Amino acid sequence: ASADAGAAVPVADLTAVLMRGLGAAATRPLGLAVSGGGDSMAMLHLAVRAGIAVRVATVDHGLRPGSRVEAEAVARRCAGLGVPQAILTWQGWDGRGNLQARARAARRALLGDWAQREGLAAVALAHTSDDLAETLLMRLARGAGVDGLAAMAAEWQEGGVTFLRPLLAASRAGLRDYLAGIGADWIEDPSNAADRFDRVRARRALAALAPLGLGAPVLAEVAQHLGQARQQ
Repeated sequence: ASADAGAAVPVADLTAVLMRGLGAAATRPLGLAVSGGGDSMAMLHLAVRAGIAVRVATVDHGLRPGSRVEAEAVARRCAGLGVPQAILTWQGWDGRGNLQARARAARRALLGDWAQREGLAAVALAHTSDDLAETLLMRLARGAGVDGLAAMAAEWQEGGVTFLRPLLAASRAGLRDYLAGIGADWIEDPSNAADRFDRVRARRALAALAPLGLGAPVLAEVAQHLGQARQQ
């Protein structure tokens, strides 16, 4: 069952969200970054069911036991769907700096190199409206201005590759409801429960703020409004 009783979204609506977010990229071979979590697994199934020609990459940061097993589980799921999949391994963590920031940068670099090797013009990442809200809270805590508080980019260029976030209008709960409805499973990353990470603390803060009307949907909308204001 969903954590948010109002989050269930009809499959047709989620497919429409995905297609709008992809735009012209849906008509060409497309790269998908799939970790095995609920968001990216839903993106994979939605894309395959929509008839998009996709290739999948799974980044194994090698930062905790079991990460390789999870990447190989994604490979098996992709094989079952007839989708080519590659496991990209990061070995660059030296124990210094902000781990999550370094891992994100490494992930994009690995995905960009993979996309160029595969001849893919674009790579889709499965961030949701919940990620928008969590990012807004984290940046608020750092005293960010309008530029910092504005919504995560839905599209940007990096290293000659277009990166897309086509599911920013979908909720995390809605995507998991979709997976449950088609009988598909996903992997829960244990780091999602680790309080040492800012995003996990932001996620819990959102749950506490929801009774005040400041849950993820509202804060995601605020982030979108700030993004529009920045562009004016």
